[in-house]
Amino acid sequence: MGNCCERLGPQKNTYMRVSLPAVCFVWQIAMIVLFGVFIRYDKESDAHWVEYKHKNNLTDLENDFYFRYPSFQDVHVMIFVGFGFLMTFLKRYSYGGVGFNFLIASFGLQWALLMQGWFHSLDLDTGKIYIGVENIINADFCCAGSLIAFGALLGKVSPVQLMVVTLFGVTLFAVEEYIILDLLHCRDAGGSMVIHCFGGYYGLAISWVLYRPNLHQSKHLHGSNYQSDLFAMIGTLFLWMFWPSFNGAISYHGDGQHRAFINTYIALASSVLTAVALSSMFHKRGKLDMVHIQNATLAGAVTMGTSAEFMITPYGSLIVGFCMGIISTFGYVFVTPFLEKTLKLQDTCGIHNLHAVPGMLGGFLGAIVAAAASEDVYSKEGLIIVFDKEGKYANRGMGTQGGYQAAGTCVSIAFGLVGGAIVGLILKIPIWGDAADDHCFDDEAYWEARSSFLPLDGALSL
Repeated sequence: MGNCCERLGPQKNTYMRVSLPAVCFVWQIAMIVLFGVFIRYDKESDAHWVEYKHKNNLTDLENDFYFRYPSFQDVHVMIFVGFGFLMTFLKRYSYGGVGFNFLIASFGLQWALLMQGWFHSLDLDTGKIYIGVENIINADFCCAGSLIAFGALLGKVSPVQLMVVTLFGVTLFAVEEYIILDLLHCRDAGGSMVIHCFGGYYGLAISWVLYRPNLHQSKHLHGSNYQSDLFAMIGTLFLWMFWPSFNGAISYHGDGQHRAFINTYIALASSVLTAVALSSMFHKRGKLDMVHIQNATLAGAVTMGTSAEFMITPYGSLIVGFCMGIISTFGYVFVTPFLEKTLKLQDTCGIHNLHAVPGMLGGFLGAIVAAAASEDVYSKEGLIIVFDKEGKYANRGMGTQGGYQAAGTCVSIAFGLVGGAIVGLILKIPIWGDAADDHCFDDEAYWEARSSFLPLDGALSL
């Protein structure tokens, strides 16, 4: 990408009046057609529910909507408000952070309902995909993978490129999710493997391929000010408060979801203290860095995702949060600069430290906890429910289950790295309207900025 910028000169054309409307209109019309052909309401959202509940002696309270919708609301807020505002930390890229997050998620959830539907909900007799509240929760999960990848590319790519990232990201997500959850029969309620590990390495691989050797020309914009950091903390707090719902939204009714909420809640609290401690420790004057507080405080929840509904114990959750606050903060201080200098990996938001590594560690932690599971801890019925030991998986030993969990993590990493590298090569073709190296991290490249920006040092004008 850097070479392309050098060839085309510093005044690279970011004119989007044709390409962006064309992509949005054509792809939205395609969604309308595909929804018309494939998507239908499931039995709990169809008007025939009245007949179905009478026939099966059910009540409206047994409709899954009333059980799942509160969690869906929380997850939806995380996707649009939490992720969106977390991306607003750049001093002159707040419109792009929250606005392009909105665009990615709105397109991604539509494509996700189709892709996940073809793999998980397709009725072979009718050729239709029947959707309900659990499907829209899973569609939001699917979008999260592309939003995570967006973090590594923030400020460096065009909205058309982001649509391409989402199209391929959702597709790859649906395939790797099917392999991990259906073919390998792994358990991953909170998505450490399927969402965070994949999304993190997917974004990092794209960013590595799109390396810009002259990005230092925009260095004065690659940073935050007082106001932008405060907006980003809004995203952090929304994510922090609602993450228990994210990890437990699709867990089994009753104890599984209850346990997922508790484990995530505890891990989050523990992450905050160690992130604050390490942030202060690494500053020569003992001050806190908002980058660490905005991100490393969430790492415990990411790692807890796979094990959220397991019997990891409350003190085990504290240990996970304790360790991940340290590991994530350490990554922001030392690993991110090392990767940029050595591997030429430009990771704008530091998703390596919040999603990729915590997601990978969460997957392997889930493998260890699964392998150690026993009837004494879970009960016979509990093992069957938590690990879905039914049908051809009824006799799978817990050591074997742990091995498959570890294999699922490796599958996620492979899909992220290989898929991201391929998508990066596609995005490197100089037709997408991405900004020049000296015009990155600036909303004026793609947005009509109707009011003047605050001074770059964050001082308020009188």
